[in-house]
Amino acid sequence: MSSVALGMQSGTPDVLAKLYAQFHPRVLRLCQYLLGSREDAEEAASEVFVRLPRALVTYDRAQPFWNWLSTVARHHCVDRLRSRRSEQRVFEPANPESPSPVSPMASPLDELLSSETREAVRAALVRLPERYRAALVLRYFNDLSYDEIAERLGLSHANVAILVFRAKQRLRIEILSGARRVRT
Repeated sequence: MSSVALGMQSGTPDVLAKLYAQFHPRVLRLCQYLLGSREDAEEAASEVFVRLPRALVTYDRAQPFWNWLSTVARHHCVDRLRSRRSEQRVFEPANPESPSPVSPMASPLDELLSSETREAVRAALVRLPERYRAALVLRYFNDLSYDEIAERLGLSHANVAILVFRAKQRLRIEILSGARRVRT
């Protein structure tokens, strides 16, 4: 843990300035990676440090400071991305050149394909190991967040993210192998 991090909960301007000097480049890189734009990243990184004095009350000295700060920055960037999507839906009109749907109802062919796809996914889910199946069901059928899944399964947020990622990879393989079995 950095010596600056030890004295930071006092929130003095000197401590905050040292934290900014020490961690701003890393926060900026993280924000740019998540937001994709240098301008957005600079603004987001600045906001993270402006809000830092209030956020410091949640810092647990048992964990490395950078891990905590990167989580704060990630959450801020995700909030910005969500806000950006909401603004786009409100302020940007739908594409006027796109054709309107012919019918709000799915065609019989679409319904058949959809039901076959659902069945293929269900069959592939059954073939997955229990830990993968549980993670996917909790995430996509119960709409739980990674933190909620972590709490239920007794894992960390990072472990859940990896588990869901690997489960989706395995599910994709199972679906493809199931499709090959049907064709032969």
